[in-house]
Amino acid sequence: MTDSRTASGPRPVLAGSGDERGEPLNAEVQAIEEALDAEAEQESAVPPTSLGRRFMQPQTLISFAIALGIAVFFILRLNINPTEVWRNVRQTNPFIYAAAFLVFYSGFIIRAFRWKAMLTRVGIDERHGYHIPGLPRFLEIYLISWFANCIVPAKLGDAVRSYLFKKDTRAPFSSTFGTILTERLIDLIALFLAMVVAAVVVFGTHLPGQADNAVIGGTFLLVIAVIGVAVLWFVRDRIEQRLPERLREQYVRLHDAIFASLRRPEKFLGVGFVIWASEGLRLYLVCLALGADVTFPMAVFVALMASLLTALPFTPAGLGVVEGGMTVILTSSVIGVAPDMALAITLLDRVIGYWSIIAVGSVLYLFRMRREVAETVRGTVAPAAR
Repeated sequence: MTDSRTASGPRPVLAGSGDERGEPLNAEVQAIEEALDAEAEQESAVPPTSLGRRFMQPQTLISFAIALGIAVFFILRLNINPTEVWRNVRQTNPFIYAAAFLVFYSGFIIRAFRWKAMLTRVGIDERHGYHIPGLPRFLEIYLISWFANCIVPAKLGDAVRSYLFKKDTRAPFSSTFGTILTERLIDLIALFLAMVVAAVVVFGTHLPGQADNAVIGGTFLLVIAVIGVAVLWFVRDRIEQRLPERLREQYVRLHDAIFASLRRPEKFLGVGFVIWASEGLRLYLVCLALGADVTFPMAVFVALMASLLTALPFTPAGLGVVEGGMTVILTSSVIGVAPDMALAITLLDRVIGYWSIIAVGSVLYLFRMRREVAETVRGTVAPAAR
């Protein structure tokens, strides 16, 4: 049954109705309808397909095979000596490397506080009757959602995050998901701006092919995102009228959450810059731990380019693509890291940003499943004992 409470964040005033302008929006409406069908299931407390089943689906296994093929291709192309890579890894300074871990996981605390502020902006807070969990539960939800992104393609973790938060708070799935979409947009804007600045500092006006492709790709993603937001803003009424009755409430919640979160976004955007700077700092510390001669602006650019590559839906969290892209850009003439050292940097950085998430996230996921099973059993036994 749909939760009767709605997020009571401020509803934006539309600049005008879409009824009097533009062509029919059949494609946009169909896409939104498909998305909202899935959301309606979530509002009915139907859990998403289990991660275990999703992991074993053919498309997921194929995505891992693609990742392996990409990684092998880049290793052969760069003529990398595995013995030298291992020698570099063994010389890592453990204390500096541990600091890189600390910087990375501290970023989740910053993300959690920002998301909580976004949820408050749309009326999902204690004042509106929702029991908002503390920081540990926010971090658990975040890490499990990132774990999902690391084992299945297509950013399933965003839906997992909404579902887990709804389960803990009874907040509407569509409102929660709207804040996550806004978070993604703000992060993309901050990433693109920071990456362009870092590229100019590192390469000047003569970007190598890999850097140029990264900037072009970021521009393309940003334009697509802005167009999507513009469509939602200017033709809200037309989309709502074309949707089936069962989906209109979910759409209104989604729409209102997105634009309430986007009102006065400068604070959230500033946090985004801090987050991306921490990504660069993590990679810089990895390079420092290995003794590689990489400056902080270089590390920021490479880290942001890698983050952009994770958006590609072909492999989980950009597996294979990120490793190849990072290694190639590190060996460019401007940065000038030797191929064996470049791969060592990439592998150690991905141990932090990918493999440790799988390790930590899988443990949290299993503990959460165990806790939910125990709660279900207690809920079943208690009525029977009366």
